[in-house]
Amino acid sequence: MVHDSALDPFPLRRSLLGYGKRSFLSDFRAGVSVSMLDIPQGMAYALIAGLPLQYGITCSAVAALVGPLLSSSRHTIFGPTNATAFMVFSYFAAYPQLDRLSMMPLLVFMTAALLIAGAFLRVADLTQFISRTVVVAYVTGASILITMNQLPVLLGIPAEMLQAGGHVIITLPGHVYRIFTHLGQAQWLNIAFSVTTLALFLTIKRWLPRWPTYALTLVAASLLGLIPNAFGLHLPTFSNATFTWSELLPPFPDFISGGALANASRLFGLALALAFLATLENSAMSKTLAAKSYQRVDPNQDMLALGAANLACAYFSGMSASCSLTRSALNFAAGARTGLASMCNGLCCLVGALTIGGAVAHIPRAALATLVVCVAVSLFNRRHIWISVNATRSDAVVFVITLFATLMLPLHVAIFVGIGVSVILYLRKASRPSLVEYEFNEEGNLAEARQGGRQHPAISIVHVEGELFFASADLFRTQIQRSCADPNLRIVILRLKNARHLDATCAMAIEELVRSLRADGRDLIVSGVVKDLYRVLKDAGMAEVIGKDNIFPASPTNPNLSTRNALRRAQEILGIKDAEVRIYYDPSKSPKT
Repeated sequence: MVHDSALDPFPLRRSLLGYGKRSFLSDFRAGVSVSMLDIPQGMAYALIAGLPLQYGITCSAVAALVGPLLSSSRHTIFGPTNATAFMVFSYFAAYPQLDRLSMMPLLVFMTAALLIAGAFLRVADLTQFISRTVVVAYVTGASILITMNQLPVLLGIPAEMLQAGGHVIITLPGHVYRIFTHLGQAQWLNIAFSVTTLALFLTIKRWLPRWPTYALTLVAASLLGLIPNAFGLHLPTFSNATFTWSELLPPFPDFISGGALANASRLFGLALALAFLATLENSAMSKTLAAKSYQRVDPNQDMLALGAANLACAYFSGMSASCSLTRSALNFAAGARTGLASMCNGLCCLVGALTIGGAVAHIPRAALATLVVCVAVSLFNRRHIWISVNATRSDAVVFVITLFATLMLPLHVAIFVGIGVSVILYLRKASRPSLVEYEFNEEGNLAEARQGGRQHPAISIVHVEGELFFASADLFRTQIQRSCADPNLRIVILRLKNARHLDATCAMAIEELVRSLRADGRDLIVSGVVKDLYRVLKDAGMAEVIGKDNIFPASPTNPNLSTRNALRRAQEILGIKDAEVRIYYDPSKSPKT
């Protein structure tokens, strides 16, 4: 369990309470399974970002070792991701004159600084304003993208054939188009081996559910991959990935020279985008896994963990870390219990890179791609998708637009599109306050006025319920002016008892309404004003504009008392002699009626 008010310095220790042998074995199996995917995937993401292979491996190892120490989520795996790799690639592709190898440590350090500062400022709390529908659509779209990115490997289409002008196609439409135009280059051996790997995976998962399915499948597929080579058939595999300690470490970040300041200003926008994207990816994945494991996560605590992981990567790696969708899902599916599974994965990545990296050369690319697709498919949550599409029309629109944007646009742009659409639709609903004309009935209670008549034709009591902020200002003013179309109307009483969040824009709208009514020989009275609304009216100078005699605060003991007094004030302004206003009082509190 994590704290709400402060960052927890020992989240891992709390998760280890009651930790035993069975939990350790589960974590160890999960860590080994994830590492079998992490090493080649880290190399692939380093290649996408245009960086040396070892940058991806060290990022996977360092982030997986450091992140769990501070993370509230027990299943997320930190390291390089396709989204962050694409972002780095696209930025430096636009500025080819920049030396990415020398600037990457500084970029990762700046990303870490922004994440740590954001965690202590509790910036991650803002993720609660991101609709869960956006998260579901983003994860679904990312799963489709991951699957489509593996399709060329499954078909055996050479990667160089899918490049346009020497550049990698990073959008789905271009990627799909290049695949379909090169289907003639597909290799039957790759397709057959992909089908074989899928059959192995499904068989092991069904008959040995407690075993590390992904690791066993990868080992079995690698052994089967030796058979075609014995007959002279070429099955694409990975290159040798063995490195020395000196080759694993990136250049030490330069934070002293004058050029560092210039580079920092140039990289600030990219670092901010990477920090924001990492926070969103982690929030999306941690919430998805927390919903499955019935655990509670703290986004600020996880943001701090991401910052610490990136800070370590700035000195011991050279690539920014985020939360991996595929590896986190695999970690959960493999039965991880605590953050020690991530640390086991990190150790396996580091040891594997230094010792048995040569074994990577025997892993068929088609086999790894098939397992990545299996992990991506596990990210689909049909129940959440069904709820998002069928709950409300707004949710359905947000889901479709976010999913479409995720498939058609770069990921860091798509998530902003989804958030923007959800906020706009929310503001559209919230910006429609309810304005209903009220009157005192025969029992002395306020009730909706009968259609076609008022007790006092010159007085209208308008009950306002809803949000009075900038988005509702024009609609609020228009509806009041429409109510004032009756030539017999002289006084408008605004009952603001259930109005909320009055801001400057609506205060200006009320001021314009007051001046407009008075210019036409009419007046405005406000009743049921709670303390928060009165403070805004007073601080904005509206108390003087409306007139203190025309403002009646809400009564906590009798909600209709302020409206009764406002009605008497209206009769006084109109010079009505019979100012009797019957209103109900609770007999247990007062003997009067």
